[in-house]
Amino acid sequence: MYEATFRITGGVAYEEATRGTGATVELWCNDHCDLLYVSKSASDLVRRHIEDQVGITHVVEDGEETIIVTSECLKSRSPDHIESFLARHNCLLMPPIRYENGGKVCRVIAVDSKHLTRFYRDVQSEFTVTVESKREINNHAQTQPLVALGSSIPELSSQQHTALLTAHERGYYRIPRDATTAELADEMDIDRRTFEEHLRRAENKLIEALIEYLFK
Repeated sequence: MYEATFRITGGVAYEEATRGTGATVELWCNDHCDLLYVSKSASDLVRRHIEDQVGITHVVEDGEETIIVTSECLKSRSPDHIESFLARHNCLLMPPIRYENGGKVCRVIAVDSKHLTRFYRDVQSEFTVTVESKREINNHAQTQPLVALGSSIPELSSQQHTALLTAHERGYYRIPRDATTAELADEMDIDRRTFEEHLRRAENKLIEALIEYLFK
């Protein structure tokens, strides 16, 4: 098996909402509708786009994210969906689709590396495409997940990523600790409670992913 992560730009959904804003949108397609995790910095722009395109059935405000359930699947209305390219070249999309920095990030797997190459060339005929990463999946044992642990780690928001990295680099996780959350918050130029919220959410996402991976 082979895996590649592609970044697609040029007329993709949520392009304007995420370009230069640091905002992110994670889309989980359920065929009849989509589940989206939208960072607060883009929630209004994305919500208007969704209401215009497919409609909204539910909205849940969850701290720094907005969770949206759509009335229909975006791919039925959007010209940028890649399912037809995937089917044409025997490739599979690994959810979620991530929109950030004015582009669409897709993780794709195939049995033969040639299929990924053909998919890449075909998508290039309509969009601007760059390859962010690629690798061969060597472990096919039935007792192990198809994708490696690294690719099962959840995506963190930019704030969560910075908070976690700052905490690690400044010795917050050492015993005894070399820094307090107040000191780390000052370094990020945010208040302590906001920093702790970012850090807890990052830790929670990582722990949930690791628990599922280690004890499934």
